[in-house]
Amino acid sequence: MKKIKNKKLRNLFTKNTPILVAEISANHNGSLVKAKKLIDCAKENGADIVKLQTYTPETMTIKSNKKDFKIQKGLWKGNSLWDLYSKAQTPFVWQKTLFNYAKKKKILCFSTPFDETAVKLLEKLHCPFYKISSFEMTDIPLIKEIAKTKKPLIISTGLASLKEIEYSIGCAKKYGIQDIIILYCVSSYPAKIEDFNLNNIPILKKKFNCKVGLSDHSKNTKVAEASIALGAELIEKHIGLQDQKDGLDIEFSLRGKEIKRFKESIVETYNLLGKNHFHRSKKESENLKFRRSIYVVKNVKKGEKFNKDNLRRIRPGFGLEPRYYEKIIGKKSKKNINQGTPFKINFI
Repeated sequence: MKKIKNKKLRNLFTKNTPILVAEISANHNGSLVKAKKLIDCAKENGADIVKLQTYTPETMTIKSNKKDFKIQKGLWKGNSLWDLYSKAQTPFVWQKTLFNYAKKKKILCFSTPFDETAVKLLEKLHCPFYKISSFEMTDIPLIKEIAKTKKPLIISTGLASLKEIEYSIGCAKKYGIQDIIILYCVSSYPAKIEDFNLNNIPILKKKFNCKVGLSDHSKNTKVAEASIALGAELIEKHIGLQDQKDGLDIEFSLRGKEIKRFKESIVETYNLLGKNHFHRSKKESENLKFRRSIYVVKNVKKGEKFNKDNLRRIRPGFGLEPRYYEKIIGKKSKKNINQGTPFKINFI
């Protein structure tokens, strides 16, 4: 597995625990105060990084009532693209304030830029790394612009074929990005269990030889837990405030203390995986005494032959291992042995 070269990102991955990215997205509901509270919420509940989105309606679409620009079904049905992004945007004028606030709260902050103007803004704010959203993954000019920064890139791969992922990664590398993390993603909102094919995670990891994570739009912890078991090292989840009921993304967001419980669940799953070699814990090894072993079950005199009447394979495990039993039968004892004595090889 290729090592991460960027120091900030590498330090996150050396904590021996999955990284949780808390996505604020549109759940600030147009309130800078609420956006700050969401950063507080992420920090207080164990998220490792907080993420913003950087765009304006003008950089996403045009103002049009034509059918092409209307959302026909799903969570945001009835909205035009312009109206949706107008409601959902984290205004450019907020971004510096939010980056500084996250720094004050000692939680790393980065963003998803959706066009070149967003990259230029984020560079002024010293954004440590970038993410490409699933819907922009094939926007090669945008990838080229991000690649000029030489900073790590997280690529979300919802909707994409392996060929498309390969092309985008190849472009990022060609134009200067060394550190790439791929996120397996299902671009449905919310994503249902049956939408997932989590075996994509080891496939992506093997094919692209890089760290792989999950952008999770599901409504439970099972998808993330299973992803960790399959090799995901970073999980991105949308977040909301405790008891928050309204928000464009709130239906598939973790709220308040749910963030902490979610982090605990993925850490627990990660810890269950253990070491990358066959291993038994010291605690488990203490119970070797409850295995079967060979015991003298009747008094045996010196010179007497061991037989199936005076030797048995029983619990506990302080005697010789049962695999030697048949070789011992018929051998003579070197000394008197009392019943209940664990058999030792020097008795022969």
